[in-house]
Amino acid sequence: MSDAPATTAVTVDLGERAYNIVIGAGLITRAGDYLDEVAPTRRVVIVTDENVASHWLEKLETSLTRAKYQMLTRILTPGEQTKSLNQIDALTDWMLESGVDRKTTVIALGGGVIGDLAGFAAAITLRGLPFVQIPTTLLAQVDSSVGGKTAVDTRHGKNLIGAFYQPRLVLADTDTLNTLPARQVAAGYAEVVKYGLINDLGFFEWCEANGRAILDSDPVATRHAVEMSCRAKAAIVAEDEKESDKRALLNLGHTFGHAFEAEAGFGDFLLHGEGIAFGILCAFELSCRLELCSGQETERVRSHFFEVGLPTSLNGIAKRHWTPDVILGHMSKDKKTEGGNLTFILARGIGQAYIDRNVPIDTLRELLWDILPA
Repeated sequence: MSDAPATTAVTVDLGERAYNIVIGAGLITRAGDYLDEVAPTRRVVIVTDENVASHWLEKLETSLTRAKYQMLTRILTPGEQTKSLNQIDALTDWMLESGVDRKTTVIALGGGVIGDLAGFAAAITLRGLPFVQIPTTLLAQVDSSVGGKTAVDTRHGKNLIGAFYQPRLVLADTDTLNTLPARQVAAGYAEVVKYGLINDLGFFEWCEANGRAILDSDPVATRHAVEMSCRAKAAIVAEDEKESDKRALLNLGHTFGHAFEAEAGFGDFLLHGEGIAFGILCAFELSCRLELCSGQETERVRSHFFEVGLPTSLNGIAKRHWTPDVILGHMSKDKKTEGGNLTFILARGIGQAYIDRNVPIDTLRELLWDILPA
């Protein structure tokens, strides 16, 4: 890996709508050059948040100015609460008031919240504007910026109103990860290790050996993790863009995790990646109770999560009012539910995930009783 090129391009092969994920250091300072390949005009809208803007907005604007782009910039409040219908209404109203047209490119500069919000705004404004992702968190670089899922949260649950809308380009500048708090890096790492747990035992083994290096900001390990994750997701999205089948495997841990996030209030109390990490452990524990995989494999996953600082229990997270019925209520509103049946991604072993829509409710309820605080 020490001989890796300065940048790597991973293609999401969707025919005429194919696009590249460019991975490397220093990409924001060269964004104008990359944008020339996909933007139909020299007019762009940048959507970002206060935290990201303080580190990266000036660098992006400098690059775009050098390439003679005209820019409109919207800086939002950071945090999951920004991913709302109220913010979509305000953002699209501002874009229309500013005079965007169908050839104005929307650039999402930020993490998953900004990518989801700006992408959804691009999807619905004037029935579709060109869209570019510049993800600045590990979670966004390895997962949410790739594949075209855009959405906002509602009081009923996470990501329930949105659209499949593919970007024209993803610029994953690994330099941005150096400005992240350690907790955010760890939360993003949950989505990295997920790919190994789904269908790549070898990658999980690599994560066991290199996970700590990623959390310590080792550039070689981080670059490899981003590239491998993007290749894994790109392959699945190319095969099943709108989640009619195989793409659902990417939701390993999400049926549990989204329910935990909803009950925690979609805030900093429980980050998305933290909820997904414990959700993955729940999926493996449920698989073990259904005699699909061994207890040793479940403990192997738990041990790795503990080593890298991801949640291995709900201690300090769940409150006493968290009951199985409360969590099941959130699960029932999950967008993956079909015909009243909950959809889970379970595992026959590490690297052997599969889709299950027939989980016995009694077994699920017993698991929830065991993991929730007394």
